Amino acid sequence: MGQRTTMTWKRVTAVAAAALVAAGVLAGCGSSTPETTTDAGNASGGTFPTTVEHFFGTTEIKEAPKRVVSLGYTDDQTMLALGTVPVGMVDQYPNPEGTSPDINTQWPWVKDKWGSAKPEVVMKNGDTEPNYEKIAELRPDLIVAVYSEADQSWYDKLTKIAPVVGRTKAETEPFSAKWQDNALQVAKALGKEAEGARMIKEVDDKMAAAKQANPAWANETAVVTSWYKDAVAPFATTDVRGQVVTGIGFKGNTKVDELAGGKFYVTLSPERIDVMNVDRVFVIADEADQKSLKGFELFNNLPAVKNGKVHWLLDSEGPAIGAAISQATLASMPYAVDELVKAAKSAS
Repeated sequence: MGQRTTMTWKRVTAVAAAALVAAGVLAGCGSSTPETTTDAGNASGGTFPTTVEHFFGTTEIKEAPKRVVSLGYTDDQTMLALGTVPVGMVDQYPNPEGTSPDINTQWPWVKDKWGSAKPEVVMKNGDTEPNYEKIAELRPDLIVAVYSEADQSWYDKLTKIAPVVGRTKAETEPFSAKWQDNALQVAKALGKEAEGARMIKEVDDKMAAAKQANPAWANETAVVTSWYKDAVAPFATTDVRGQVVTGIGFKGNTKVDELAGGKFYVTLSPERIDVMNVDRVFVIADEADQKSLKGFELFNNLPAVKNGKVHWLLDSEGPAIGAAISQATLASMPYAVDELVKAAKSAS
């Protein structure tokens, strides 16, 4: 299972990706900007100059960026929430070949924010490196790679194109920061730290209000799970999916954490299905995987299933509640919390 929540990982060779960087930097000097991108009024707002500390060092951004490339899997959503429309983005969920507009721009919580903008896809989920040539062609004045597996090699290549802000300074391992820390880091890069902090607090307050309004949930242990490689795959309490469920008041199941051994999820062997003996189960899966899980006898024998306390949340299909929870951004979290509370109340 990829950290980015999708179950299919495409791989390209590191050699082929590395070969692009030289051409990419040259393209930034001589090629025309793709017609699908615009400055989108992104220079409005924000306090500049600003300096942002990150894992790879310190980056000074002298003036409000007009052309920003989002190189984090979900950084684009936080940018949109803060009023910046990126010219380049990462496809977190595979977009069917030839399909337009990109499904990653059509989530209920970002569709209106994208408007008519059509960002260039500079990386797909599972690629070993971004497409440096495409990034250079976009002529960015800022590259944001916060919720990203960017390493020193990436950073060194990207800084030849534009200033880069990486993940938080304290985040030794990629994807290990809390969603709030990621959101604030993106906000800092856009010169909108105060606005970002205010919006984070609004989401935290929304979860706290749900918790206060439903005190009985504090007596129930809940697990968020998916179906992966023909196995039940619960998420750790430290993963954002676990954090949101405990944030609205449920107790987390640390037995999952023990089996996960520091990872954000674990696939359960049949003899360890006992880990799912909890009061509530929230399933994040699209229809095909839901069907497979519903046909899994050991899952059907769980107490929560027999008691009618399983909540089926479509991942990338339909209302895409699972994607909203998994992506955990300033744009998706208000929607995610509202929909999760609604689901939980349906079987209270």
